[in-house]
Amino acid sequence: MRIVPAPPGTGIVFRRVDLDGFEVEASSRNVARVSYATSLMKKGVFISTTEHLLSSFVGAGIDNAVVELDNLELPILDGSALPFVQMIQKVGIRRQRRPRKYLKILRETEMREGNKFIAVQPAENYSVSYSINFPHPLIGKETLRVELSNGSYLRNIAPARTFGSREDEKAMRNMGLIRGASRENCIVLTREGLENGPLRFPDEFVRHKILDLVGDLALLGKRILGKIVADRAGHAMHTALVSRILRDKMLWKEVTLPEEEHLATDPYGAEVSAGSTF
Repeated sequence: MRIVPAPPGTGIVFRRVDLDGFEVEASSRNVARVSYATSLMKKGVFISTTEHLLSSFVGAGIDNAVVELDNLELPILDGSALPFVQMIQKVGIRRQRRPRKYLKILRETEMREGNKFIAVQPAENYSVSYSINFPHPLIGKETLRVELSNGSYLRNIAPARTFGSREDEKAMRNMGLIRGASRENCIVLTREGLENGPLRFPDEFVRHKILDLVGDLALLGKRILGKIVADRAGHAMHTALVSRILRDKMLWKEVTLPEEEHLATDPYGAEVSAGSTF
């Protein structure tokens, strides 16, 4: 995978260099499958497991980039967003001349499905409050609220790794998922505990769910100014919320932030591009 700088207004575009450079935009209209990961498809061309890289772009402040791939699946690396962020920081980023536009949430909307819940509420900044509840001795109920500004994503969310159960491994591989999964790139749960410890955070599991959510909401195409509240939501509800927000234009308005405001929440205020190789 290679990340190539892109002009202002491009957004995030995946380019399959093994398929004559066919491009698939990181957009809700291209969402193809949302089971254990969020995948995109356009005219039969598939891009699998996009959420970690998209999440890292939000955390690193990247608006415009072309992601070149020679296969259908993005590298999993260590199962978190941290390697992506570190390599982006190493290669450097470029502030562009076009002011960054945000989707400012004006009215609350929510979605429920059984005991699952997700909502977006008006707020001046971007924050997430997420709860999970897994019947496992190391997880149980975990809740975390985080402001996605002033470096909090890099410190508190980017290092959180994906996780999965050894009991579910066979079924997931039969679905064509987790083909490269190993102890080096995910937290492997057994019935009693972990195969590969220690955890990076005591509540690493809910932190990774926030990482996934941030990546899925990047499919809005713009950063949001609003508060997300989620309880046991998952990829399907994340992307369904994206579709609902974009469909109902009474929920939001497009804004730019005055200089003095964006400095408190965002070090750039203008669109940003970057490039690197993995």
